[in-house]
Amino acid sequence: MRLLTLISLLLLSLLAQATVYKWVDKDGKVHYSDEPHPNAEIVELKEKTLNQITLPLVSADSNDSQVIEQIKYQVVITSPAEEETVRDNNGDFQVTATVTPEIKSQYLMALKLDGKTIGQPQIGGTFKLSNIDRGEHTIVVDAMTQNGKVFASSSPRKIFLHQAAMTPAPKKQPRSN
Repeated sequence: MRLLTLISLLLLSLLAQATVYKWVDKDGKVHYSDEPHPNAEIVELKEKTLNQITLPLVSADSNDSQVIEQIKYQVVITSPAEEETVRDNNGDFQVTATVTPEIKSQYLMALKLDGKTIGQPQIGGTFKLSNIDRGEHTIVVDAMTQNGKVFASSSPRKIFLHQAAMTPAPKKQPRSN
């Protein structure tokens, strides 16, 4: 049974090779088809018709750092807005930043909250913060090369984190006379 299936697949693949016909219509348009038409000629296709593109090798060497230093990049914090009040009882919020103009090579971004680096530098500009104390905070995002050299920083962004009181205020007791 397997042998019969194999033979039928081989024969089917030989029949699947179609002939390509080319002809020009009365308006001068060139047409191609797998069905013969009057005044059509057979097109011989080369066996190895492949589109091959060779890309130059990209290496992460010091040239990337030199190219980055030549261009004036800008880091912009897109969220939260300047002097925005973030309301979260758990102290969780997200910071988003972008680098312009767009950089083709990989780079890292680091978040500083009140002058202290939070976490490790990462690829991408979305930072999720959790368990941050309430109050006023200053955020700065740095863009850096793979070897840790900062090539652009955002302007400091002031935000306010608001957390509702965990314990309710004591109720006033009525006075008795």
